[in-house]
Amino acid sequence: MADLLLLTPTAGGSAQVLPALGLLSHRVRVLPVEPSALVDAPDSDVIVLDARRDLVTARTTCRLLRATGLTVPLLLVLTEGGLTALTAEWGADDIVLEHASPAEVEARIRLVIERSAHEALDSGPQEISSGELTIDAGGYTARLRGRPLDLTYKEFELLKYLVQHPGRVFTRAQLLQEVWGYDYYGGTRTVDVHVRRLRAKLGLEHEALIGTVRNVGYRFDPPKDRRAVPAEDPAGAVAADRVSGLPYAADA
Repeated sequence: MADLLLLTPTAGGSAQVLPALGLLSHRVRVLPVEPSALVDAPDSDVIVLDARRDLVTARTTCRLLRATGLTVPLLLVLTEGGLTALTAEWGADDIVLEHASPAEVEARIRLVIERSAHEALDSGPQEISSGELTIDAGGYTARLRGRPLDLTYKEFELLKYLVQHPGRVFTRAQLLQEVWGYDYYGGTRTVDVHVRRLRAKLGLEHEALIGTVRNVGYRFDPPKDRRAVPAEDPAGAVAADRVSGLPYAADA
């Protein structure tokens, strides 16, 4: 399930722009096609731009979004007639016709998200660090305090995905979809088994890095910054030792 941001001048929302969205499980937020509306726009996995009626505004909006350094995939909704005006200069990642089937819309959303993730991985840092945990995405290795963790491929992918989204809660179904893929037919119990194995390999001291949200799913809880512990006052230490009855060098 992805978070979609739909930009459209239509008051009817996604039901009129792309009816197939109503049959899919994605979360859709609707905003008008105005620069001011994008200032505080919520985070999203894909921006869906309604380009059915006003191609000039759609092209301008595409260029404006790309000029701001947008890295979120941009999916255009077009009519067949609008295809003739589309060029690479628009900067869209993909297109879909307004009456496309749910299966096609789902596939296009999935593909633009996956392509974006792969591009970010190729251009971004190969190592992800959180506290004493380091993940080398390129080398498919994870280290804790410099010690390699013996992880299977799916354990590594699950840990990497959680670490890439610190604090974000994922349902078991979401993790199954993102890590195992849309074509995996196993049950969500698979996620529980892999989380349990990951926690065992992280050890008692670090198993809490993978938190459980009751009745929802799992999240990665980054270690909190430890505050510096003030140096112990020698006089206080002497007093404490005397109160507790422990021998102290000065009393010997």
